[in-house]
Amino acid sequence: RTGGASAGAVPTAPGARPSAGASRKPPSGSSGASAKPRPYPATRQPSPATPPSIRPSTPPSSALPAEVTKANAARYSAPRPRIVTRAGWGADEKIRETGHVYSKTVKVAFIHHTVTGNKYSCSEAPSLLRSIYRYHVKSLGWRDYGYNFTIDKCGNIYEGRSGGVAKAVRGAHTLGFNTDSMGVAVLGTFSTQKPPAKAVTAIAKLTAWKLGLFKRNPRGTTHLVSGGGNKYKRGTSVKLDVIAGHRDGFATECPGERLHEKLGSARKAAARLQGR
Repeated sequence: RTGGASAGAVPTAPGARPSAGASRKPPSGSSGASAKPRPYPATRQPSPATPPSIRPSTPPSSALPAEVTKANAARYSAPRPRIVTRAGWGADEKIRETGHVYSKTVKVAFIHHTVTGNKYSCSEAPSLLRSIYRYHVKSLGWRDYGYNFTIDKCGNIYEGRSGGVAKAVRGAHTLGFNTDSMGVAVLGTFSTQKPPAKAVTAIAKLTAWKLGLFKRNPRGTTHLVSGGGNKYKRGTSVKLDVIAGHRDGFATECPGERLHEKLGSARKAAARLQGR
């Protein structure tokens, strides 16, 4: 099971319905090997003979934080991985609700498993996604596919809920914490079986890129305020890993013990991809 109230792939007993809803290169210094470090801004004033029009100027101190923030944002980014579009896996756009619901940001990536079989071939993954999609919309009454992204055993990444893969689309995956987060589900069941290495690598690539867009450190922690669920009462501020398991925000076995124990590796790999 994916854990009651959040999205899952045809669980036998669906739970409570959640609320609906390019390559980086760090800048390097230009000084030569023989150059000595100097404080910035320079304290030595230009000689009186220097024309005022070419005298060096000192940027206002108020501008420096913004410059640093901009530099860090450019530095800690990762390439966008290949993502199969909804059209690519055959999503029927007629069955979902029109329009989209967005959060202001993405602070946490919640990792799930779909509790479907592990013996599927990757050519069958689009069919599995279509089944999950129909279940979420037709059976659970959700506005669209619950997860923001889904990953198969071969490491293929699929666009889930519509609205723009680079945007903070609010999904239906972790009851109480769908706002300011995204849901990533791996096709399969990983309670006792190890997740494929390609799938874990895909988690790292996807989260490095998407979290980088919102200036999040994959190895960091943050806080989300619970909207109410079976683990945290409404209004509770909860400290979470930026890459967290479904179980960290909801009382569930999801994403399976064997996948959950791989999240540390995914965090490290995602941080490396961001250049951290």
